[in-house]
This record gives sequence, C-alpha cells and structure tokens, in this order.
Amino acid sequence: MSLYDVPIRTLSGAESSLGSYRGKALLLVNVASKCGLTPQYAGLEELQRRYESRGFSVLGFPCNQFLGQEPGSPEEIAQFCSATYGVTFPLFEKIDVNGAHRHPLYALLTEVPDKDGKAGDVDWNFEKYLVSTRGDVVARYRPPVTPEDPDLVAAIESELPS
Repeated sequence: MSLYDVPIRTLSGAESSLGSYRGKALLLVNVASKCGLTPQYAGLEELQRRYESRGFSVLGFPCNQFLGQEPGSPEEIAQFCSATYGVTFPLFEKIDVNGAHRHPLYALLTEVPDKDGKAGDVDWNFEKYLVSTRGDVVARYRPPVTPEDPDLVAAIESELPS
C-alpha cells in the first residue's frame, strides 16, 4: 500500500488521504500542544510558508501518546495552533503512532530507518518524515532535529519538484 492510499481523517473529521498531495514534497510530523518541543510549530510553519509555492507541505498528525501532551479536542488543537503559531499547514485527526492501535500511516512510516539505521517506534513528539514527490519516504528525523536544521532544510530543497 502506498502512503497516498492510506485512509485518514482531517482534523475536522472529514475522510481524506494523502492522495491529494501526490507530486508534492511532504514533511509528516506527529505534533503535540503541551510538549517542550511544541515551539517547533513555529519552524514548521516557516517551512510551510517558505516552500508551499514550490510544491511542498508540512502535514501535522496530533498524537497524545507521549505523557498526554496532546489532550485537546480537534477544535482546541486547531485553535491553539492557529492562535499561538499561525499554523496554516494541514492538520489531521489525532492518532496513535506506536503500539497496538498505531495508525496504518505510521505502520508504514516507522519501517523507515533514521540516519543511524534505526527503524521502529516513534521516539517522541515532533518526529519528522520527509516524503519525495514520488511518495517515497526519503528521510526520518528524530524529535531533537529542529525544522531549521540545515540538513533538514537542504533535504527538503533537494526534494522540491522541478
């Protein structure tokens, strides 16, 4: 199954998939509103604004699996992201990224190793997966890697459509 074919719901609950993002470079991130890494929303939004017109999008997937750091309802998540960080990138339904109820999208993503060759469970909030315009996961970045990290920015730029 392709990443594009996995059913997912938008934050507002509408049925969706990543199919509408086919042909774009994507950065998929599990996000949380009450985490020490939450300020990464600002950098993610900066990437969105900088590269959106060039065929790129950040996609956020709220997750409450790490110390309950995303307890809000969809409406509360949307309000927080908009009011606090001016988020314009798409947010999807709150999902599990690890464990028995891991969302099928993350079942595919977690098969991809990071730069040290480690695949498997998501470590924490704000783990990032770079997806090429062909729908291949080309890189995995652990949570401490910020959206401003030069290696991440260079990787995004190398995946932008021509």
